[in-house]
Amino acid sequence: MTATEERAPVAGGFPAGFVWGAATSAYQIEGAVDADGRGPSIWDAFCRVPGATAAGESGDPACDHYRRWPEDVELLAGLGVGAYRLSVAWPRILPEGGGRPERRGLDFYRRLVDALRERDITPFVTLYHWGLPQALEERGGWRVRDTAERFADYAAVVHEALEGVPYWTTLNEPYCSAVTGYAEGRHAPGAREGHGALAAAHHLLVGHGLAVARLRERARPGERIGVTLNMSPAVPASPSAEDAAAARRMDLMVNRQFTEPLLGGAYPGDMAEVYGEISDFSFRRDGDLAVISEPLDFLGVNYYYPIHAAAAPYAQPDPALRSAFDIGVRTVAPDGPPVTGLGWRIEPDGLRDTLTGLAARFSRLPPVFVTENGYGDDGDLDDTGRVAYLAAHLAATRAALDDGVDVRGYFCWSLLDNFEWARGYAARFGLAHVDYATQARTPKASYRWYRDVIAGRI
Repeated sequence: MTATEERAPVAGGFPAGFVWGAATSAYQIEGAVDADGRGPSIWDAFCRVPGATAAGESGDPACDHYRRWPEDVELLAGLGVGAYRLSVAWPRILPEGGGRPERRGLDFYRRLVDALRERDITPFVTLYHWGLPQALEERGGWRVRDTAERFADYAAVVHEALEGVPYWTTLNEPYCSAVTGYAEGRHAPGAREGHGALAAAHHLLVGHGLAVARLRERARPGERIGVTLNMSPAVPASPSAEDAAAARRMDLMVNRQFTEPLLGGAYPGDMAEVYGEISDFSFRRDGDLAVISEPLDFLGVNYYYPIHAAAAPYAQPDPALRSAFDIGVRTVAPDGPPVTGLGWRIEPDGLRDTLTGLAARFSRLPPVFVTENGYGDDGDLDDTGRVAYLAAHLAATRAALDDGVDVRGYFCWSLLDNFEWARGYAARFGLAHVDYATQARTPKASYRWYRDVIAGRI
């Protein structure tokens, strides 16, 4: 048990030791994309493609966190969190993806980690939050095994440099990296492929497993290693058998193709059936599943909403011509549930279902942290919608605890308004408002509410 866990207050009916945190990611807040030797990432390249992001916006300058990090550490301290989930920018450490580390990049993260520890805030470090060095993408990206091997090398470099980090996360949301980035083209690197996306998903998991092994070889006492998955329950849109089958296909694509190999040591048996002509698995090697399924010390779960799935015609009737994950599913918006400012359905029971479902399926499920959960809107300082959203999802987390799930903590997304990937800067998730013209940070009503929750006043 870390110092943070020992001192965590009992709040909102949660047990002593429950970890309260806030989260960010490097590309979304750091800016300074060409400072101190940092190399370009796939997101720097993607944002230069006309029409790829809202208003052509990019992660520069974002929140200028690279220069303003002391101010953001004080925001965390004022919030009273016991933990902060941050990510490291791979191109800031190894600009070409490998080779000689960039000392100035490592020094930045050393300073940040030291400042957090001085304020008794436990750093949860994510090694990959989508910022692949562009140099590696040009050599095949996650489609090729070499990238997985380079990721393990990078993980070892960062681990050696950063002492005092008790929680290490290898990957954030490999579904988004593989499917949204390599199949749908909505995220970097903007590819629309079938086989390439399946290969990317596999190599991301191999990279995770190789990194776990490297970190364990060098682990310091008390360090824990995990991975973070974005999970959405796939719910049939109607009682029909067709919609039930569509929901199962969606569940495979979003959830099971990652949970089963990581937590169960096997790929789902219906992968070839669902993916059809693109399911040439020649990139798999003997022994890969043993690497991927290395036991975890914790699992991070990112949750925002369930997916209501209905059967639909394939977009490309000829299976041989399907270029993306065309699985004969359309998503529908059910009547009833309210929506966030971004139009996302608010269904907190989906979080409880996700957590209890994991515990039911995997007898050796490691302790779980809710590593992302948040509400997007237009940035109103009196963000009562965000307060209600967070309260409802904390209640769902509490219910999962009551159901026997070993949930150890909750991280609100996000500490700051930031660059929200293809949505640009209009979508705001922060507990603190950022005026991008002046970079001024202003705590919102949700910041004060969450502070009171953490302090046990609510």
